[in-house]
Amino acid sequence: MTRTLRSSLAFAVIVCCLGAQAAPQKPRIAADTKAALDHISANSLRGHLSFIASDALEGRNTPSRGLDIAAEYIAAQFRRAGLEPAGDDGYFQTANWLLAEHSMDAFTLEIRDANETIAVARNQVSFSIESALSLKRASLFKIDFNDSAALAAVKPEQLDGRIVITEMPDIRRAEPSLRGEMFRAQNQFMSRMIDFKTALIVSIDRTNSSGSGAASRLIDPDNRRPALASPVAVITVHDPRVVKLYDSMKPGPTPAEVSIQLDATIERPVKLRNVLGVLRGSDPVLQDSFVLVTAHYDHLGIRAGMSGDNIFNGANDDGSGTVSVVELAAALATLKQRPRRSIVFMTFFGEEKGLLGSRYYGRHPVFPIEKTVADVNLEQVGRTDSSEGPQIANATLTGFDYSDVGTIFQKAGELTGIKVYKHEQNSDAFFSRSDNQALADQGVPAHTLCTAFVYPDYHGAGDHWNKIDYANMEKVDRMVALALMMIANNPEAPKWNDANPKAARYVKAWNEHHGN
Repeated sequence: MTRTLRSSLAFAVIVCCLGAQAAPQKPRIAADTKAALDHISANSLRGHLSFIASDALEGRNTPSRGLDIAAEYIAAQFRRAGLEPAGDDGYFQTANWLLAEHSMDAFTLEIRDANETIAVARNQVSFSIESALSLKRASLFKIDFNDSAALAAVKPEQLDGRIVITEMPDIRRAEPSLRGEMFRAQNQFMSRMIDFKTALIVSIDRTNSSGSGAASRLIDPDNRRPALASPVAVITVHDPRVVKLYDSMKPGPTPAEVSIQLDATIERPVKLRNVLGVLRGSDPVLQDSFVLVTAHYDHLGIRAGMSGDNIFNGANDDGSGTVSVVELAAALATLKQRPRRSIVFMTFFGEEKGLLGSRYYGRHPVFPIEKTVADVNLEQVGRTDSSEGPQIANATLTGFDYSDVGTIFQKAGELTGIKVYKHEQNSDAFFSRSDNQALADQGVPAHTLCTAFVYPDYHGAGDHWNKIDYANMEKVDRMVALALMMIANNPEAPKWNDANPKAARYVKAWNEHHGN
């Protein structure tokens, strides 16, 4: 049987044609399929997301209490839909990791000059340092971060035994268009500090009066890597008294001194969880092959030290993808005739920390990689107010022409009124920036679907659930549901495009898993 004929038979499961008539009619969606698509509701999506992205979940940082609550909520919805639990603990795939963090009990930071001694409080600093620090009355040297000429004139011997104090800008607060230039300036500055063998930089923050404390680091014991020792430690100080002292200093050597005591990080166990359930397929043979639909349910958490709203709720990124996975599971579970392949609904932890949950799954797959035919990852499917203009009734896939998944989605879009297209600038550029990458590295045809790559409040505190276009998300999710059924009902699995050199590494991985 040819691939074209097989595809036609699979397509007929979800699409039926009008009877013989004078003129050919456009295919229409079969009644059972349409009923399942109609189950996807804007109001239901709104209800889910208003909880997932609420302040009560505190931004779903990895790890956090809010993330754990979100995981329980997702599992409850999978249970409600009747999905089979597929984890090692019900609906949870458990990753027993470690968290390296500082104990701040012994932390002290004092800055003194001829007039006063400033004891900086623990909640007035922010830093990410692995090692211990112990300095007693080290002299301060002031450098104006923005004065490149003055920086170029500094001699290494001037900084011998001294600590640099400066004002490094917070790139996170800057306009997106300025961040590239700011990164380059910061890298240039840090390169000079490395050349000078500077042991510590004290950077002042005049915007906020409190800080985030010591940053922690997640460690996967099965894939442990040594901590990246930064050549230069940076501590940001949010104390207005230090800001005032800094403003009174002249550039260069100062009479002020700094003393600091900081213990090295300690490690404690943490439990992180991917959440997954399966809708078992109806075909005796194809039910042992799997289509994944995924999203990450974590976000950035709370950013201490910010004035005003400091909870990063992540409604669009990626609460929208998370509740879409939940809604798709509930809708497809209503089908009287189940899809031929099994469909796995899964949400990942730790995407914002570096695709941690999806990479963990890639190394510890619950379902065999060689039996996994595709991964459709959903990210940022709720906001339509793109920086490129309104994005209504359309969607795009990353790595659009890396495989034939994009073509399948285009067909589903034609039947549901959604334009599915390749974004010429961002399709390839964003391929590696979401959880599809971890599955693609295993050889699974995997892509991320989104409606807007960049939008106001991206990674900002203002990404709230009331800014989502739920009516549009309903339409996009119905298209996704149809495409999933088209993949799940087709005996011919999606294939990487071996004519595209950008897909070569994924073709190689697929061949390795399939013994080719």
